[in-house]
Amino acid sequence: MPDPPAFASRFAVVRAPSGLGLRASGVQRLGDALLEHRLGEALRARIATTVAPPLASGIRDPASGVLNGPEVAAYAVSLADAVGAVLDAGEVPLVLGGDCSVLLGGALALRRRGAAGLLFLDGHADFYQPPAEPSGEAASMDLALVTGHGPPAVGDLEGRSPLVRPEHTVIIGFRDAEEQARDGSQPLPDTLLALDLGAVREAGARTAAEHALAHLTRRGAPDRFWVHVDADVLDDSIMPAVDYRQPGGLSAEELATILAAAMATRHVAGVEVTIYNPTLDPAGAAGAALAGALARGLGGVLPRSSTGAA
Repeated sequence: MPDPPAFASRFAVVRAPSGLGLRASGVQRLGDALLEHRLGEALRARIATTVAPPLASGIRDPASGVLNGPEVAAYAVSLADAVGAVLDAGEVPLVLGGDCSVLLGGALALRRRGAAGLLFLDGHADFYQPPAEPSGEAASMDLALVTGHGPPAVGDLEGRSPLVRPEHTVIIGFRDAEEQARDGSQPLPDTLLALDLGAVREAGARTAAEHALAHLTRRGAPDRFWVHVDADVLDDSIMPAVDYRQPGGLSAEELATILAAAMATRHVAGVEVTIYNPTLDPAGAAGAALAGALARGLGGVLPRSSTGAA
């Protein structure tokens, strides 16, 4: 592959306090909480904007089967506008959600500007289709939606589906394959590189990251990729402050290692962080651990007073 382009390294924070993709509430405070843990300061990030979500209808859309389907789609367009403004300013958007449906906004922003890849770090595969998702939550379908395997009413934004092609996508760290199969979820496409938690542990985080990044930066691949970080990719003992808990997960150092390897490629177009629910973390230890891992992985230094349990 040719030498990587010199993408800007300065982060600009886009707050995306949307819980449209979940029935539960609380993830809307993720951005405020991580900034209180001084993540922005650690990364020397500019605070760009906040994109307020529309009011949730609270019903499953009859056309798509997705909870708050029209609102999720409309919000993705608004968020894409904000992310696009950061990209056009030569900065790297750091989107602080929010639930996982905010992925649609970042993916759409990049799709408007050409093709892009996706590094998807998540404890869940998020590949449900509406009939298999008990609550119709878009936060359980986001990977399916952006890769063209979800209902067009939500996923085919501006007629640009797929927002990311499966062959340009890598998922790392998921550990819910049995659950998704039991629920009747569609399988991940064969062209999508899937490294579950067992594969990461067998290879080691650094080697797994190298495998993933070689796939994303291979000859003929898009010259940049988006990074999705769902807090539940972390071990439950570190990150219990999520609405759908499951045992196991990456250590904070494993997450930092994978993120650092991604940043070293100089192909990262943007990063998003989702699902951490500060209302489930009254002492702030989980948030401190997440902020610390993000700071180390994305190239920052978190002030000592804010590292907490990180």
